[in-house]
Amino acid sequence: MKIEISATPRTIQGTGASRRLRRTGRIPAVIYGANKDATAIELDHKEIFFKLKNESFHASILTLDLDGKKEQVLLRDYQMHPFKPLVMHADFQRVDPKAKIHTKVPLHFVNADIAPGVKLSHGIASHIMTEVDVACLPKDLPEFIEVDLANLAAGHSIHLSELKLAKGIELIPLTKGEDLAVATITIPRGAIEAAATEAEAAAPAAKA
Repeated sequence: MKIEISATPRTIQGTGASRRLRRTGRIPAVIYGANKDATAIELDHKEIFFKLKNESFHASILTLDLDGKKEQVLLRDYQMHPFKPLVMHADFQRVDPKAKIHTKVPLHFVNADIAPGVKLSHGIASHIMTEVDVACLPKDLPEFIEVDLANLAAGHSIHLSELKLAKGIELIPLTKGEDLAVATITIPRGAIEAAATEAEAAAPAAKA
């Protein structure tokens, strides 16, 4: 998915200037990286506020149009007002197409409803991780990584090493020797007790 945002240079900086800028429906931001000087910019608040609700905006290479000059960037950080639905500031990092980037990618879980641990054992699929740190070239960055629970049994887990990855994607925890669990299926205590009660009730009938 291609996402583009528009920006203009920000010439006046400082707390007071940022406060006045926000009153006009704009927000202060900065672009840095790729061996270039940091650049102060301003963005339309409404545009950024609604784009932040899109998962892809947080894990995609964005095209930032700065007065007609386009750059490839990643959203690196943003600050929200403590209690108002207001974006206070945003940080973007320039992307070098030839250099690997390190960022977080969301995990999408599928087929939980047909997993043996859910369908046969009445378990509950628990998502231990919702995103993972990856390293890859910008062109290889996925919007998400799929986690297929179709064969997951109760009491078992899926680990990072079991995920199917596109070519060129590295999972940072694995490179550090950490094969973390991503999802598991657990049996609720109530279901275990109910099964035990049913077994006890069935035992006398079986003897008779």
